[in-house]
Amino acid sequence: MLYYLLYERLFPMVSPFRVFRFVTFRCAFAGITAMFLCVALGPWLISKLREFQIGQQIREEGPKSHQKKAGTPTMGGVLIVISIIVPTLLWADLRYIYVWIAILGLLSFAAIGFIDDYAKIRKKQNLGLTARQKFGLQSLVAALFTAGLVGMAAYNNYSTNLNIPFVKAFQPDLLIHSLLDNPFTYPFAFVFFFLFVLMVVVGSSNTVNLTDGLDGLAIGLMVIAAGALTVLTYAGGHREFAAYLQLARNPRTAELTIFCGSMTGACIGFLWWNAHPADIFMGDVGSLSLGGAMGVVAVLIKQEVLLLFIGGVFVLEGLSVILQVGSYKMRKKRIFKMAPLHHHFEALGWSESKIIVRFWIVGLVMALFALTTLKLR
Repeated sequence: MLYYLLYERLFPMVSPFRVFRFVTFRCAFAGITAMFLCVALGPWLISKLREFQIGQQIREEGPKSHQKKAGTPTMGGVLIVISIIVPTLLWADLRYIYVWIAILGLLSFAAIGFIDDYAKIRKKQNLGLTARQKFGLQSLVAALFTAGLVGMAAYNNYSTNLNIPFVKAFQPDLLIHSLLDNPFTYPFAFVFFFLFVLMVVVGSSNTVNLTDGLDGLAIGLMVIAAGALTVLTYAGGHREFAAYLQLARNPRTAELTIFCGSMTGACIGFLWWNAHPADIFMGDVGSLSLGGAMGVVAVLIKQEVLLLFIGGVFVLEGLSVILQVGSYKMRKKRIFKMAPLHHHFEALGWSESKIIVRFWIVGLVMALFALTTLKLR
């Protein structure tokens, strides 16, 4: 909206407004706007959540030290989502469909998280949607997203090639275009591509959700991940940078930089209220939407493999749960004292603050490593 007003309309009359043409300038303003919204609206939302007694329910099998957090206002993810969408609508060029896809992805996963949080509050226990219900809704969103990507690929608006770090020459086509001419093999190609998108997007959403167990842990890691995605999105949409770094350039993704900048700013703003000891929790409406949006952006900019490093701590948290459950079902033995991984270190006697900061450090190192791979191709 502001892009259209300040650049499209006023620039011809006021030459300094030319600065609003640049993605970097608008990204910075979007991030600042998002951070300001989160910090400014935080006290009002916390007050309203307390007024309506919307508090966190603590699971009985978790660390006993967490029981004192019961009743802390939750569903703060609503604030995060608003703080991402409003700056994006203000500062992005909304004529690009990639921006709308990212917004719809964020809202879709936020809706699933909202339903889950509401169910927990209504039941007054830490049991919302069942795992099957949640996965079913997430799979539906992933299927619609995949259908949209296939439609764009048919008109050369999206590439289904996979970019592999360190190997610039090998870019396999996940949709296998050679099979698309045959109507009998097309469904198989679509299913394969859908499973890949499902793994990235739903996996990203759920691992962020699993990591959201300590004050500021998940949101701090999201600041790092969203910041790294901002750099990747800008580089992939910039002609010179994409050519120099040998990235899969898509100028249509340039405006996603605004979305990622807004996500970074919103996460920083929410961290102000979620830092230990937390005044508010993001709830599933926040963790599922942030993780889902991160996965959607990674697929759109063709950095699905790098997402493993950008969200490295999220991946480790998810793997710890998979290994714990698998080991117990097969051997009746646990690998970790408690899963996800951050609870294991709590059981070892680490303080909450120490776990949070050390996980942030690991997340930052892995994100920086992901960015260094841009040149090592």
